[in-house]
Amino acid sequence: MIKAADLPDTIPVFPLPGALLLPRAKLPLHIFEPRYLQMLEDALKTRHRVIGMIQPCGSRNADSSGLHAIGCAGRVTQFSETEDGRYFITLCGLSRFRVKAEVEGFTPYRRCSVDWNGFDADLGQTERDEGFDRAALMGLLGRYLDARGMSTDWGVLDEAGDELLVNSLSMLLDFEPEDKQALLEAPSLTTRRETLVTLMEFALRGGSLEEKLQ
Repeated sequence: MIKAADLPDTIPVFPLPGALLLPRAKLPLHIFEPRYLQMLEDALKTRHRVIGMIQPCGSRNADSSGLHAIGCAGRVTQFSETEDGRYFITLCGLSRFRVKAEVEGFTPYRRCSVDWNGFDADLGQTERDEGFDRAALMGLLGRYLDARGMSTDWGVLDEAGDELLVNSLSMLLDFEPEDKQALLEAPSLTTRRETLVTLMEFALRGGSLEEKLQ
């Protein structure tokens, strides 16, 4: 089992608005910009193969914006190259981290010194949610998808464990970046599930972000 002490103190970060990675979950990514191709190449040369996913603050311009204080690091577990030099990769979520400082340097991508303390559960066993009402969540999800004209593979969802289901929906549903950040920062699976339910309910009622924050 990986421990926080085994993880690097400085990691490359990928500021991608709306993209959420959670511990023990998998995030597919399409890498094509030259700076991120360089980031991937450099990450693959290390024994950790770690890349940090993080939300930019208040702007969709990942180059000029600040970064949220908390992100989630993943390990590159799969990658394939296309004929024109692009990559399709899979990040497997390891642990959340807290940004200490952005590191200046000569890389074309952004890097941060990070602190792994406070996220011990991320590196442990699958989380449990004792109060989880799966039937209620699935019913709410059905109404949410119908309202958006979307569909899903219900058989796959039925087979997913509690943590995988809650985390997968948190990652996949079309919430705003600030909402994704709230899901990331949830201190437990129960809190994340409650936040997920709140976001879907507000969306169905046509609620705004301002109303959610009141």
